[in-house]
Amino acid sequence: MVSPETENMRFDLRVIASRIEPGARVLDLGCGNGDLLAWLVENKQVVATGIEQDKDKAAFCISRGISVLQGDLNEEVDDYPDFNFDYVILSQTLQQVYEPARLLYSLSRIGRRFIVSFPNFSHYSIRLQLLFKGMAPKSEQLPYNWYDSPNIRVITLKDFRKFSSDVGYRIVEEIAVKTDYRSKGGGVVRLLSNLRATYGIFIIEKRPNP
Repeated sequence: MVSPETENMRFDLRVIASRIEPGARVLDLGCGNGDLLAWLVENKQVVATGIEQDKDKAAFCISRGISVLQGDLNEEVDDYPDFNFDYVILSQTLQQVYEPARLLYSLSRIGRRFIVSFPNFSHYSIRLQLLFKGMAPKSEQLPYNWYDSPNIRVITLKDFRKFSSDVGYRIVEEIAVKTDYRSKGGGVVRLLSNLRATYGIFIIEKRPNP
């Protein structure tokens, strides 16, 4: 198996990889070419599984020796039993999901913890575009026009915190980062994160029933 070095992965994936314990059972939804899973298998000996809708990307993952299912995320996750994984990862995909609350519930059911990352629509550059141009904003993280974008909803860090509280999820850790959707470089934002971060990464547990 060929595994990328840590520095060759996207910055947000490096942050996620640093939070996974050795030997954990990991499911990566929308795993792409499998860079994160391949690194975790080689360097942390995780038990790795992926789900990828794109046939070519799924085939590439399999050629790397990664166990990957090709199919729809919402349908495939329903087949797993409760707490089948230690971590379920949904990276840079939530903004493209039609029923996010339903999918996140499934993640909380099959994973002891789940990790979600998404572009922060409250970044100051987006606010300024709306203020001065009065048009649907574009950025390195959201580079599409309103009419051809795969992103069907916008999310801010503050929105996701409130959602988690409303539905009973416990945020174990929130990491705000400044990077773009392909970049290998970046940094963690610790001050005014809802204004300055380009991405949010949330590690979540479902609160136990009282």
